[in-house]
Amino acid sequence: MRFAPNFQKMASFGALALALPACALPSPAMAAAKPATATPANQWPDQILFGAAYYDEYAPTDRLDEDVRLMKAANITVVRIAESTWGTMETAPGVFVFHHIDRVLAAMGKAGIKVIIGTPTYAVPTWLAKQHPDVLAITAQGPYSYGRRQNMDITSPEFRKAAERAIVALVDHVKDNPAVIGYQLDNETKAYGTSGPNVQAAFVEHMKQRFNGDLDALNKAFGLNYWSNRINRWEDFPNVNGSINASLSAAFAQFQRGLVTDYLGWQAALVRAHAKPNQFLTQNFDLDWRGYSYGVQADVNHWQAAKALDVAGIDIYHPGQSNLTGTEIALGGDLARSIKHGQNYLVIETTAQGFPEWTPYPGQLRLQAFSHLANGANMLEYWHWGTTANAIETYWRGLLSQDFKPNATYKEAATIGADLARLGPKLANLTKQNKVAIYVSNTALTGFDSFKPTADGKQVAYNDVMRGYYDALYRQNVEVDFITPDTPTPLDRYKLVIVPALYAASDAEIDRLNAYAKSGGHLLYSFKSGFSDENVKVRYADQPGRIAEAAGVRYSQFAAPQGVSLAGDPLKVGEKANTVRWWMEFLEPTTAQVVARYQHPSWPAYAAITRNHYGKGEVTYVGFMPSDEGLASLLQQEVALAGASDGEAARFPLVLRKGVLKNGHNVRYVLNFSANPARYTAPQPAQELLSGAKITSGGAVELSAWGVAILEEDAGKR
Repeated sequence: MRFAPNFQKMASFGALALALPACALPSPAMAAAKPATATPANQWPDQILFGAAYYDEYAPTDRLDEDVRLMKAANITVVRIAESTWGTMETAPGVFVFHHIDRVLAAMGKAGIKVIIGTPTYAVPTWLAKQHPDVLAITAQGPYSYGRRQNMDITSPEFRKAAERAIVALVDHVKDNPAVIGYQLDNETKAYGTSGPNVQAAFVEHMKQRFNGDLDALNKAFGLNYWSNRINRWEDFPNVNGSINASLSAAFAQFQRGLVTDYLGWQAALVRAHAKPNQFLTQNFDLDWRGYSYGVQADVNHWQAAKALDVAGIDIYHPGQSNLTGTEIALGGDLARSIKHGQNYLVIETTAQGFPEWTPYPGQLRLQAFSHLANGANMLEYWHWGTTANAIETYWRGLLSQDFKPNATYKEAATIGADLARLGPKLANLTKQNKVAIYVSNTALTGFDSFKPTADGKQVAYNDVMRGYYDALYRQNVEVDFITPDTPTPLDRYKLVIVPALYAASDAEIDRLNAYAKSGGHLLYSFKSGFSDENVKVRYADQPGRIAEAAGVRYSQFAAPQGVSLAGDPLKVGEKANTVRWWMEFLEPTTAQVVARYQHPSWPAYAAITRNHYGKGEVTYVGFMPSDEGLASLLQQEVALAGASDGEAARFPLVLRKGVLKNGHNVRYVLNFSANPARYTAPQPAQELLSGAKITSGGAVELSAWGVAILEEDAGKR
């Protein structure tokens, strides 16, 4: 077992050394989990992979040959297998049955279809839970019962022991098969709330190291004198599941994210030690879930966890039918591309038919597919091939329904496969040159969500603020990258950096952002930014703390707005949309210019939006959440002021995504998220790749309902 060397010492505390995240002590697993020198693009340099997850174990009958025939007819080029079937592969401890894996590999290899192998560790077999009940995580709500997936304690020695045996046996068994091109580590991995005695003990050790054994420093940093929460001896350190202290809770949340980083690093080192050098490692990260993929994942630091991978993978699910806007496709893609700092990514799971309310209208599957590619995806895989006939996901449908016969969705997928067989070599490895970035932070997310504002009877979360800004930019066809405190990319590559709800941040983090503005950048902070430090302790200073000087404002009071508008409708959105939502800070300019003031019969006319010249650049501060229309108007101004506008007039539901192809030509995806036909005027001479038509500068591009066009522009034109 590849546990950290101080395991025996840590075991005396009931904790794993592996439970110490990378931010505390790097484990040998993390040290070994460096990305391979070959990038995934080297594995298929001239093609985009197209496929689905495939589970021979779930099939109602032996239909492998027929499935492969249908896959070939649809130009399927890749399948993912094995990640959900530990109990089928290892029927008892050390008893391996590779029947399903072998027959699928043989069939796919014969058909020329590539295979990604998933390590099957996210759903533990019955025998493991029976023999070692402590592999099931203990959470703040109590211990998990067997049945659901992802119910294990990822730090459990018995789980790690069994998982290592399964991973090594699987990789050693399949690695020499030429069909196998890579491995997916686990599945949508998180810590699953694990917080039992072993994890609590490991957290105490982590705190000892972080504060060099100085309890006075910890008590001061976290404000633990409140309600007698002060810790006077390390042996008195309480179980943090009941904590009312946001600083302590945030530190534990960060620690749990570190467990995920360490766990994936451990798996990466293990797989890499047994796999072939030309086989890549990925992970299918998932996002905040609101019935579909919604925002930044609170439970994983994707930027840190991805360091162990060769390529980032993403699962993206989105509303369908009349609710299809493409926003979640773009958001998930922008996040996945940014996780590895601009590298192309893999869509490992996305909607085929999905839930009944997602069953795509004719044309939508094609629109969705090319929307993924327009954001930089190098692979598109559906979840999944054939719909299961039982269990919890019975009504979450794949390309085929339970009859496993071709249907309208499958037939439309076949047209996508045919187009990718022809155009994939040209479209693969798209690069982006975005001028706008959104700055996100797991620390700020945890801090903000510890004190969620309430509006209209609902709590407002960090991702609601972030999505407000992202969605407004998306609908104006302003493409973005995401950056974080972990992003090494210099900020000055962007014309505009937007910072939503940076509630908790270190001085150094804010100084970096302010320095970007001072050297000539355009920076926008939203409300509830700079309020607390990295420990979620409120700054003892004029608010917004470290931001105050750069923004040229201060405030000491705030309120939940009721019936508040902006004086004179400065954003020109009309009376109904000229509203102040969620939160309002009573801004008092010091050096800033006032862009908008609050209007209310009982409140003074405090500033609501300000802009401040700071060094060579400019800082905008928004002390409230505008309406969707108000935010769109404000961001249109900000993009123009920052020099980040490309003059594009098209707006949603006509969505534009741009990039540069391998041949150096600019490409423009034109996506019609509407049930009505649309027309787009091409700004440059181009070839429409799907039809082969030549388009002149100023020529009309006609799009059907839910239609798509791909314009390859002449070399050197932009």
